[in-house]
Amino acid sequence: MSRLAGRIMLLSGVSRVFIAFLAGLLTVLTQPPFGIFAAAFVSFPVLVWLIDGAPGDPERGLLGRLWPALSIGWSFGFGYFLGGLWWLGNALLIEADLFAWALPLAVVGLPAVLALFYAFAVALARCIWSDGMGRIAALAFGFGIAEWLRGFLFTGFPWNAIGYALMPMPLMMQSASVVNLATINMVAVFVFAAPALIATGKGARAGLAVAVVLFAAHLAFGFYRLAQPAPQPLTPELTVRLVQPVVDQAMKLDDRERASVFEEHLALTTVPGQDGGKRPDIIVWPETSIPFILTDNPDALARIAEILEEGQVLIAGAVRVEDAGAGLPRRFYNSIYAIDDRGQIIGAADKVHLVPFGEYLPFEDVLASWGLSAVAASMPGGFSPAQTRTLLTLPGGRTAYPLICYEAIFSDEIEGNARLADILLNITNDAWFGDTPGPRQHFHQARLRTVETGTPMIRAANNGISAIVDARGVLVVGLGYNYKGVTDTILPGKMLSVTDAATRGRIFWLAAGMLFLVAAFSRTGFNIRKN
Repeated sequence: MSRLAGRIMLLSGVSRVFIAFLAGLLTVLTQPPFGIFAAAFVSFPVLVWLIDGAPGDPERGLLGRLWPALSIGWSFGFGYFLGGLWWLGNALLIEADLFAWALPLAVVGLPAVLALFYAFAVALARCIWSDGMGRIAALAFGFGIAEWLRGFLFTGFPWNAIGYALMPMPLMMQSASVVNLATINMVAVFVFAAPALIATGKGARAGLAVAVVLFAAHLAFGFYRLAQPAPQPLTPELTVRLVQPVVDQAMKLDDRERASVFEEHLALTTVPGQDGGKRPDIIVWPETSIPFILTDNPDALARIAEILEEGQVLIAGAVRVEDAGAGLPRRFYNSIYAIDDRGQIIGAADKVHLVPFGEYLPFEDVLASWGLSAVAASMPGGFSPAQTRTLLTLPGGRTAYPLICYEAIFSDEIEGNARLADILLNITNDAWFGDTPGPRQHFHQARLRTVETGTPMIRAANNGISAIVDARGVLVVGLGYNYKGVTDTILPGKMLSVTDAATRGRIFWLAAGMLFLVAAFSRTGFNIRKN
C-alpha cells in the first residue's frame, strides 16, 4: 500500500486531477441505489495521498499556494456530483422543445458549481495539513464545514451529503438520533480516510484506533436501538392508504388528460382493502396529484365526496391559488389539501422551500426577459413560497408535519419543529427523473428524517418510492418504482430521540472544534520538525 500511496503522491498535472475525478466518481457507489459504503475506504485514502503530494508554491500568493488543493478538491467533487446527479437532466427532456438546451447546465454545470464546496473543503484542510492523524482530522474538519455551508448557501442543496454514505441501512442510521447530519459528515470522512495512515505509517495506530472506535460505536448503537421494541401504533390506530398512480409526467402536463389523471387517482382510492383488512382512515395522493385548481372545480370536490366513506380523509397534492389584491397577479402555491368525506377542504399547507429554476425563477426580472421560465411551474411567475409551515390535523386529532418534494432533504429546517407533530408527511413526484438513481436517493434522504426526529413518515409518490417508514427508519410497507397500485397499513407511533436539535448543533461545533485543534497541534509539531 505504501508503494501505491507513493505513486499517487508523485502524480502531477492532468494525471493528478484525473485520479481525483475518478476517486470522486468511485464515491458515488456509496449512495443509492448502490449503497456500497466500502467504496469510500478506497476513494478517501486516495484523496489524502493526492493532497499529500500537492504542496503549493510558497513563492506565490495565497491562491497560488492553495491552487493544487483547490484543483484536487474540485476534481473530486466534480466526479462525485457528476456521477451522482446526472439524472437531473431527465426533467428537462419531459418538455424537450422548451428545455433541452439547458441539459448541459443541469448535467455538467450544477456538478461543477457544487464541486466548489469540495474545493473549499480540501483547501481549508490544506491550510492545517500535516502528517499523521492530524491531516485526517483536517480533512474531516474541511468537509464538515463545507457540507454545513452547502446545506443553506444559495437556498441550500445538501443532496447526497457525504454522511449518507455511512448510513446505507437502518442498522447504520441510528446514530442520527444522537447527532445531526453535519456531525455524521465529519465522522464519515474521518473513518473513510483513516486507512490512508496505513501506507504512510506516522500516527497510524492512534488514527486507526479512533476510526475503529467511531465505526464500532456507530454499529453497536444501531444494534442496540433496533433491538428495542418497535414503536407501537398511534392510539387510536390510524390505517393509511398510499396511492401510487404512476402517471407519466408528459401526460400530467397535457391539458387534455387532466380529467383522466384525476379519475385514475379516484379509482385507486376505492380499491377494496387488502386481504380483508381495515378500511383506510387516511388516503394519501402524491404531489400535484390534482391536475387543476381544485377551488375552481366544485365538481371535483363533489367527486371526492362521492368516493370517500364516512370519516375518511383524503390528503392530496395540488396547486393552490390566492388573490394578491386588485391589479396584482394571482399567487400560486405548491400545496397539500386535507379533504373530508363531505368534499370540504379542512386543512391546507403550502411548500416553504421551493426549487430554484424548477418551481420559481431566481432574478426573474432579468432571466424572464431572456425567455427563461421555471421547469416545473407552468403558471406565470412560478410558485410562491409559504412564509410558515402549517401542521395538518388528521383523524383522531393527530398532526402531520408536511414536506413537499425535496423539502425532506433539509435536515436542519425540519428537525426541531417536526417533533411537535405525530407524523412526517412527504408527498413528491419523482416521475420527473425517470427510472434513475434520483428517486432512490430522494427516498433514502427522506427516510433519515424519521430517525432524526423519532417520528414515522408517510411518503406518497406519483412514481418513485411510496412508503410508510417507522421512527427508526425501518420500512413498514412500500411501493417500488413503476409499481402502480395502493398499499394499506397501520401507522406506527413516535419514538424518543436521544438529543434535541439545539444539543445536536452544539455537538457539531464541539466536534468541529476538536478536529480543528487536533489538526492545528499536529500542524504546529509538523512545522517544528520540518524546521
